[in-house]
Amino acid sequence: THTATYTAGGSGVSAFLSDLNWTSASNGWGPVEKDMSNGNNGAGDGTTITLNGTTYAKGLGMHAVADVRYAISNCQRFKADVGVDDAVGSNGSVVFTVFAGATQVFTSGTMTGSSATQSIDVAISGASELRLQVGNANGSISYDHASWGAARIECSGGGSDTTPPTITGRTPASGATGVS
Repeated sequence: THTATYTAGGSGVSAFLSDLNWTSASNGWGPVEKDMSNGNNGAGDGTTITLNGTTYAKGLGMHAVADVRYAISNCQRFKADVGVDDAVGSNGSVVFTVFAGATQVFTSGTMTGSSATQSIDVAISGASELRLQVGNANGSISYDHASWGAARIECSGGGSDTTPPTITGRTPASGATGVS
């Protein structure tokens, strides 16, 4: 028996949204922050994203009313942990919404600073745009610091994988003798 083991090239890709460039971003207070919570009106003035005591090195810090959009292709899943950032205590009142193209694939319902963190894991297959929105839930945007911890997309190479497979093992070994 001859066995060859191959490892395919160009496997799936997972990317943090904070490592990508959005196509548009609007935010209710200051700019959308990458890898930190929303701060004041300046850029880069947030703190570590923290949801119910759990810290996140990666993610997006937004503030109601906000809308961030990314162009995507060959992506299957969007994942994140969301909530009102610990920076504002039990204050704030927001709703997180995710759209894959024109289709709403997630809504959190009303979340406040004392709400449990919600984990998002939704299908986004076939969409060319991912849209993250934060709305205010109580008519006021005060303290509406909405954090998307570890926000990421999982994508495949689609039809663009041109990497040939690599031989990683052979049985019997090349040049072996006495093999039937």
